[in-house]
Amino acid sequence: MGEAVRLTVVPNEGEAEMLCEMLRAEGVRCAYRVTDISAEMGNQFGGWREILVDEGDLASARALLPES
Repeated sequence: MGEAVRLTVVPNEGEAEMLCEMLRAEGVRCAYRVTDISAEMGNQFGGWREILVDEGDLASARALLPES
């Protein structure tokens, strides 16, 4: 992965894995890691994860995000 940037934050590892699988299926390289946002948002089981994508894929990855 080149320069990684935050795409979004999700409340647990299961959601992070599902989102990354969807992005990868569309050709977007993706990774996730634990983030300290849980201190601000409340602790969820497994802890919050930030979803990372290549900077060059950020716009296309945002377009693929499910509607909130």
